[in-house]
Amino acid sequence: MIEKSFPEPLSPSLFHDPGCGVPAQPIRVGGGKWTAMVLRCLEDGTPRRFSELRVPLHWITPKVLTETLRAMERDGFLARTVHDENPPRVEYALTDLGRSLLTPLDAACAWARTHAPEVTEARAAYEQAGSMA
Repeated sequence: MIEKSFPEPLSPSLFHDPGCGVPAQPIRVGGGKWTAMVLRCLEDGTPRRFSELRVPLHWITPKVLTETLRAMERDGFLARTVHDENPPRVEYALTDLGRSLLTPLDAACAWARTHAPEVTEARAAYEQAGSMA
């Protein structure tokens, strides 16, 4: 009997930055608002099933996650592998093109962490000015 090794499960708090106090905001990559977060889920190189991706992305509806995965596959960012099993097992993994997005994504995330207080302050000022109008 062949022993299967299972990957470390994704954390439900993957997108919560404890130093920030608020959940991470989506960064648009490749035209999709959730693409960057899917990239983060797959960045360790472990192929993941849809249900595994749903754990840290629990606030995204299954329909929207499916649309995001299809768009990423269409754009060449990820590969979808269907295993000939009953029931069929489908896994998603980043392609080299998808992996090439991780470095710019790291830079964008670093910028967001550095400037989060300024963005929060600007949003509050905007909201306050809007309520006075």
